[in-house]
Amino acid sequence: MLPYSVVAAATPCGSRWLVASAKMHAVTFAPEAPKLYPTFIEILEERPSFSVIVMNAALGFRDDLRTGVRTCDREARSLLGRRGSAVHNAPTRMSLKEGATRSESGLDAVTWVLMPKYREVADEMSPYRQRVVYGGNPELSYYTLNGDRPLRWSKKIEEGRRERRRILENKIPGINKVIDVELGGQTKKHLLDVAALLWTSRRVFGHAAVRLPFEAEWDSEGLRMEMVY
Repeated sequence: MLPYSVVAAATPCGSRWLVASAKMHAVTFAPEAPKLYPTFIEILEERPSFSVIVMNAALGFRDDLRTGVRTCDREARSLLGRRGSAVHNAPTRMSLKEGATRSESGLDAVTWVLMPKYREVADEMSPYRQRVVYGGNPELSYYTLNGDRPLRWSKKIEEGRRERRRILENKIPGINKVIDVELGGQTKKHLLDVAALLWTSRRVFGHAAVRLPFEAEWDSEGLRMEMVY
């Protein structure tokens, strides 16, 4: 038996997934250098397997636009206030079907670009996998890291990237192994995102994470529609 557990966080990075992990043993939390994975299933099949994976992706989906926005998306935007625009509505199962168009899906440009990665997740997820795999959002992770306060700046500008780096370095010893790595295809924004989500994976593992919404909601395939932070 391994003397430690491994938790992970993943965010889409172009056509691949950027994954950061950390070894955990007692109070020790030791981040590792991130890796790029071509597909979601390869993350699930990693050995030794991850005890917790927090994804920057939706896991449960509404069937179509008539059933409205997921409660977790709406509540996350409300919680984050000025940073709420970083939470995009999840696609519906109808929009995940091959051949669906953006106009009929009602999705913003960012979500539409990520649809191939969302489809990977939808194809592989099942209720039993949610014992390990959780949906998150980097801005929710930073909300917790920042003392339950939204960040001031967007990560799209230098002030925002410095703000995130400062918080990560203050809260997570060794996180420079994640945020300072040189890995083909990623940007500093991706690295900052996955580093924050790694903090949330630690909280999930330690049963300290908060779920949105408080009252659980399931989609038509039995998947929880939620975010953790």
